[in-house]
Amino acid sequence: MKRFVLAILALAWSCLALAAVNLNTASKEDLEALPEIGPVKAQAIIDYRNANGPFKSPEDVMKVNGIKEGIYGKIKGDISVSGANVPPAAKAAPASPSSMAKSAPSTAPAVAPAGASESMKSEAKTKKTNTAKADASMAKTDAAAPAAMTKEEKAAKAKEAKEAKAKAKADKAAKAKADKEEKAAKAKADKEEKAAKAKADKAEKAAKSTTDADTKVAKASTAKEEKAAKAKADKEARAKAKADKAAKAKADKEAAAEAKAAKP
Repeated sequence: MKRFVLAILALAWSCLALAAVNLNTASKEDLEALPEIGPVKAQAIIDYRNANGPFKSPEDVMKVNGIKEGIYGKIKGDISVSGANVPPAAKAAPASPSSMAKSAPSTAPAVAPAGASESMKSEAKTKKTNTAKADASMAKTDAAAPAAMTKEEKAAKAKEAKEAKAKAKADKAAKAKADKEEKAAKAKADKEEKAAKAKADKAEKAAKSTTDADTKVAKASTAKEEKAAKAKADKEARAKAKADKAAKAKADKEAAAEAKAAKP
């Protein structure tokens, strides 16, 4: 019976050793079950596989961004590039040492001789203790895996938040710079437009002043000329009237003289 139990245990552990996650066929959930592989790295493995084709060897997983020798050293015994895909959770099911160890003592009394030796009892007790320790170690490893994945996810989220914050800050600075440049360009354009308008108004005002002055001078000159012409005409009219009056007086005087001379 002892040999039978040992043979069963050896077979179970050999099955565990042969089972592995196939990098070329595993789903994201299967990959996440590997030590140190969280959702981010599992998706990175799938993205690399889709972009570059099947992995040629387990070592090729180190070509995936974020997976180096440290992580590869922890998962190299659990991965393959061919054969059936058996996630770590599924591997533990067919070979549970604790369950087999528990079943062994229950059947042993039925087939063991009534006077079983103390050495066999001691050996069974030692085997049971070792199995319990192995189960506790596996449970501790399984409990630590989610914590490690949570830490990895937290770090990835923190990195994404930091990058998003940096991008938002850069976008804000770029927008502020663009707004400042636009405002400066608008102020410059307004200033140039105002200066051009002032210059045009000044030129128009100067032209109008010149025109008004020329008009005023022309009017003054015309009025002066008209006044001079009128004065000349008045003077000539007075001179003519005086001459006419003198001529008439002379004619009257001559006529009177002739009439006096004609009297007998």
